[in-house]
Amino acid sequence: MSVLATIEKQSNYHIATFKRPLLYSIDAVWAAMTNNENLQKWMSNLEIIELRKNGKIHFNMNDGTGTFEEITITDYAEKEVLEFDWGTDTVRFELSSTDDGSLLVVVETLQELTEHTPKDLAGWHICLDMLTDLLNSVEHQYFPMEEWQQRFSEYKKLLNTVK
Repeated sequence: MSVLATIEKQSNYHIATFKRPLLYSIDAVWAAMTNNENLQKWMSNLEIIELRKNGKIHFNMNDGTGTFEEITITDYAEKEVLEFDWGTDTVRFELSSTDDGSLLVVVETLQELTEHTPKDLAGWHICLDMLTDLLNSVEHQYFPMEEWQQRFSEYKKLLNTVK
């Protein structure tokens, strides 16, 4: 059972922070995050096109039409940082070594809290659970909607305490 993200109010935006201690090396986690074959197993909409600062990621609609949105990589340091635009927000993955493996910190900068925010946070939460599962050699055939529903209601409650 993974811990919910923390949400902090800054002057005119909010920061949601997910922390995942992982029993795997930075190399293993980075490969799971950035190798498209692995990436599709925990975040099926994302496809990295150019892995570099100002590079591109496609957010594929996966609806059979081949439609995608292009996302810009806004910050990048190999095996350390991957940050990209997420609508009007940004999502930043930071990876560091620990005695037991590595720590993955995912920070979403939220320009405004909307009805969609708890859905988005629940989605990242489940995707990070799926990333952890993938590292543990467990692959999901389908997105776990029941778990997402549970997290969605938890994030809704959490956000009510933040506003």
